[in-house]
Amino acid sequence: MLRQYCKSIASKVLTHTSPIREVERCLLPSILLEPVCQISSTGAGRREDESDTASTSASTSIKDQKVYRSGALAVKVGMTQEWDHWGVRIPLTVLWMDECQVVQVKTPEKEGYLSLQLGIGSKRRKQLPGSLCGHFDAANVPLKRKLVEFRVSPEGVLPVGHTLSAAHFVPGQYVDVAGTTIGKGFQGVMKRWGFAGQPASHGNSLSHRAPGSTGMCQDPGKVFKGKKMPGRMGGKRKTVQNCYVWRVDPERNLLYVRGQVPGHKGNFVEIKDAAHKKVEEQPLLPVPTVAVGDGDDAAFTSVHIAPKPERNPFEISR
Repeated sequence: MLRQYCKSIASKVLTHTSPIREVERCLLPSILLEPVCQISSTGAGRREDESDTASTSASTSIKDQKVYRSGALAVKVGMTQEWDHWGVRIPLTVLWMDECQVVQVKTPEKEGYLSLQLGIGSKRRKQLPGSLCGHFDAANVPLKRKLVEFRVSPEGVLPVGHTLSAAHFVPGQYVDVAGTTIGKGFQGVMKRWGFAGQPASHGNSLSHRAPGSTGMCQDPGKVFKGKKMPGRMGGKRKTVQNCYVWRVDPERNLLYVRGQVPGHKGNFVEIKDAAHKKVEEQPLLPVPTVAVGDGDDAAFTSVHIAPKPERNPFEISR
């Protein structure tokens, strides 16, 4: 059912008036009919069972086209730590994918672009406006706490109501995590921008943490816009790139990520495949996602850990 739905959506996308290469037009149906396609997050992908002769045939290789999978929403639970087989401590942030479901598929015919609207969490009906309640009822999904869109390619389309598991991500891959940073309130230049401050002694009084001179001479006679000065710190949307997925727990829908995940505990974050990683630096990823019944049911029941590093970090190179 999942692949039939994806095939119908993709056929509508490919018949749209937007310019699409003939390679994609002839390749897409064969992709969606196959069980699982594996790609890298940068878009260049390949099949595990693809022969060398087939990959060299005329413009039918998935390597030549970009594939964008859907991202996911998660809740920042907190931090923990683990040790690898070399004895190196790995600080980890735990992310919980709490019932992350597809709420709407936006198509070029109706909205003008292709994307997936995902929802996460749960809310009571009286906590939402009537328009949002009707939106969820029309999709036949539970009421969600947060909605976010992810742009996808035709191969990454998922049906409405599909629940994304933590197995959507692969241990050892790199992801980009976006969220709202912790608000620090109104802060001075030393904390906000890392200024060194004024001298602590030798005649300095009441100006130890002052920014110092901010203007210039009579020409230009003003303070330029963007000058680093005191102000509100934090509380902004930031994206941390190339966070490392250390452990995946599909049974509890938990991701263990190594990297600076922005935001407080309990905040929502967006997880996407890393945009600035080469093909060789990423493991093979399932497209559009891992599905039960494709012979990979173990991905939903067992915990997976990133591959062990081969190099000893304590070894001194000579």
